[in-house]
Amino acid sequence: MLASLMVALLNWSTHVAANDKLEPETAVIDRTERSWLSRLGPGLVTGAADDDPSGIGTYSQAGARYGYSLLWTLALSYPLMVAIQMISARIGRVTGKGLASNMRAFGPRWIVVALVLLLAAANTVNIAADLAAMGAAIHLLVRGPEQLYVVALGAMSATLQIWLPYERYAGLLKWLTLVLFAYVAVAFIVPIDWAQVGLSLVRPRVRLSSDYLTTVLAVLGTTISPYLFFWQASQEVEELRSKPGDHPLRWVSSFKAYRQIDRITADTWIGMAVSNGVGFFIMLTAAATLHAHHIEIKTSADAARALAPVAGRVASLVFAAGIVGTGLLALPVLAGSAAYGAAGAFRWRSSLSLQLTIAREFYSVIVIAIVGGVAITFFHLDPLKALYWSAVINGLAAVPIMVVVMLMASSQRVMGKFAISGLLRVGGWVATALMAVASFGMFIPG
Repeated sequence: MLASLMVALLNWSTHVAANDKLEPETAVIDRTERSWLSRLGPGLVTGAADDDPSGIGTYSQAGARYGYSLLWTLALSYPLMVAIQMISARIGRVTGKGLASNMRAFGPRWIVVALVLLLAAANTVNIAADLAAMGAAIHLLVRGPEQLYVVALGAMSATLQIWLPYERYAGLLKWLTLVLFAYVAVAFIVPIDWAQVGLSLVRPRVRLSSDYLTTVLAVLGTTISPYLFFWQASQEVEELRSKPGDHPLRWVSSFKAYRQIDRITADTWIGMAVSNGVGFFIMLTAAATLHAHHIEIKTSADAARALAPVAGRVASLVFAAGIVGTGLLALPVLAGSAAYGAAGAFRWRSSLSLQLTIAREFYSVIVIAIVGGVAITFFHLDPLKALYWSAVINGLAAVPIMVVVMLMASSQRVMGKFAISGLLRVGGWVATALMAVASFGMFIPG
């Protein structure tokens, strides 16, 4: 299936669908006054949601196993992550449509459907892994039945997305990003050899072993994930709809358009700095404590539990609380990105500002993704296997999605005079090539 997708994509790149004028989306008017925090935009939430419990588990495993020697991966992924997320955001703001809607207008529908199905499958498995980690973290904090916590968290996330107005919900998500600083705080609670940290960044000890390379691929796959592309593009569309009088950038004056592009640029650099910076401190904490004491872990909850005897009870509790907070931030992004993708592929109305009766199909995907994630946790899958399969499916989806995103962003038919060029275009293709290598590397026997 992947080979067929790639062949079709190559053919796709040679033409654009005859209908080159993109269909307008129905505007959703919301006159709510926006706060300074909301003006930071979708990049902040997108970057913060990347540090979900599964990501925390990956960073913790990397630090526990290899110490400081993998910190360089987050420095490498930062500019590449910025490039692909900025490109996704521009597509949303310039066209006034999400990624899947643009894909449907850009080429064969079957490719869009296949990519969206891969995205939904990866997100559902990821939701399951996140819910399991959150349930274990709450059990560590207050005891009680983990599975009950999983069900309650899933129900709460779905309910908030359906019933809370978009402006209030977006504000809630942005305030939740503050929980990530718990991991920065933990790093200053434990003893760290900062000289060794600096040396590891300047002269990293790269190994060519299969385990080391697999861990590198896992870190890259955690930072550059397809669901983040769909979410940030769709949130730019939501922001556009929520302000009366705003229009897609293709149809506004150059001065106003480039002000928005400047905002997207700053917002994305800040959001991805939060993502990679927090990942850096998580890996740093695990390296300074778990690796120093030769402690192996499987999940983020394992990391929180293992911190208690080596870094103190406070560090353990702060780490566990952070898992719950980041999960509450990540669940709506995972479920919502799947819903935006499906809505674009099947021409459904989609917006978190719309009522349930108007966007039943859109909200149904959110509910199905979360219920599916909850159901998977009842099978008590091995945490490492859950993370592995999520990474594999994400790897299958990431490269073709990134190829399509780059083709659309470079097309004047889609982007008009805002088609990407220069360093941004180079950065996007480098990120795509890196993910292609990472994805194929997953299938190389160790």
